[in-house]
Amino acid sequence: MKKIIILLLLPLAITAQKNYPALLKQFMTGQHDYFRFNGNVLVAKGGNIIYQQSLGYADYNSKRKLNDSSVFELASVSKQFTAMGIMILKERKQLTYDDNVKRFFPDFPYENITIRNLLTHTSGLPEYEDQFEKYWDHKKIAFNKDVLEMLKQRKDTLLFKPGSKWQYSNTGYAVLAAIIEKTWGTDYEKFLTRFIFQPLGMTHTFIYNSRRTTGKIPANYALGFVYSDSLKRYMLPDSLPKLDYVYYLDGIVGDGCVNSTTGDLLKWDRALYTNKLVSKATLDEMLSPLVLMSPRDSANFYGFGVMVQPKSPRGKIISHTGGWPGYSTLVVRRTDIDETIIALSNNETLSGQIRAGIESILADEDILMPYEHKEIKIDPALLDRYVGKYTAFLTLEFIKKDNKLWRRRNGTDIELKPESETKFFYGDGTDRQIEFEVDNSGKVTRAWFINTGQKGEMKILN
Repeated sequence: MKKIIILLLLPLAITAQKNYPALLKQFMTGQHDYFRFNGNVLVAKGGNIIYQQSLGYADYNSKRKLNDSSVFELASVSKQFTAMGIMILKERKQLTYDDNVKRFFPDFPYENITIRNLLTHTSGLPEYEDQFEKYWDHKKIAFNKDVLEMLKQRKDTLLFKPGSKWQYSNTGYAVLAAIIEKTWGTDYEKFLTRFIFQPLGMTHTFIYNSRRTTGKIPANYALGFVYSDSLKRYMLPDSLPKLDYVYYLDGIVGDGCVNSTTGDLLKWDRALYTNKLVSKATLDEMLSPLVLMSPRDSANFYGFGVMVQPKSPRGKIISHTGGWPGYSTLVVRRTDIDETIIALSNNETLSGQIRAGIESILADEDILMPYEHKEIKIDPALLDRYVGKYTAFLTLEFIKKDNKLWRRRNGTDIELKPESETKFFYGDGTDRQIEFEVDNSGKVTRAWFINTGQKGEMKILN
């Protein structure tokens, strides 16, 4: 045990090593110990688990610990299950992707919006979250029927002509869930359970959006917590007025509210290599790069309920993230090499940088392992040599204020605390550092930005 602790305290660079389970454990344990990560992580190759770990609490109040079977709210990772529900109905000839939404809801207030538009986020529908924030009684629970009614009553202008652009839409997926219910004549939960969860043996997966209405919490549930800067502790979002939408939007499904475990999500991953739920042709379309997500980015597309990157150094990537107060979630599938990353956090600490760190380990790339950063005292005069602007993928400005070094970007200052005369760590608790190289005269010759173990050189602008 002592050897493990010592290892985690050292900034060890890893290059071209193959003990993935040990490296992943070291990386994620460090993220938990030093940077507050709380959640479950699973990595598989060829469907075989090579790393699985539970880190932290399922309930901060009772100190109940997470385990491999802890159930998390998936947030927007849920959308791929809604998409699959529509695909199943399409194969059963209950609908087509080109069907107009008015076929199911004749009083729907918009013309020429198809199921395909909803699946691919090209409908242009207004955001229901904004509408309910402004026009809904926040003491009442809203359901999908209320989303449809709100659209009908408000008749807000579409964001763009259907099919002309891509813009992420929770509204579209709430409407898709309503279409599933209208078409099959049963509720969304019963449909997904019968046609997806039960056939795949996903015994810990269900729709859960009734904690605020019924007070019932499932067994082994990972409650989502948010950090209060003022109170310096984790709290349930229910108690924070600015997050009251966790109550009044509690009844809406389709865009979220699937709850699952890392193990069940691996079963889902394996099913997407088979025709167990739908035919290969239908599955291929779901996982295809159907719509470019941004005209400025030629690499990232959207399929049905998933993001698709057709080409990368390690092949095709199918992924989706999710976020909701208390939760951040991620499923990444590198289908050409059959590699799967599943990460679920119940304190919002999962980030793209943690994903990048895991991917770097799996790709045998250099990464600095997490360690404890301790502030030391240095001569404030040394800070003058670091003041200036630097750039890599973004521009950072370092300023001296109150005899301390600060990072300034977009009007926001974050203190940089010295751990040596040339290396500083961010004072906001994130796993980010700045490292400088200086010559004998004290002039900066090189600078590095380190983000969750990823080290990149910055160009000195002045």
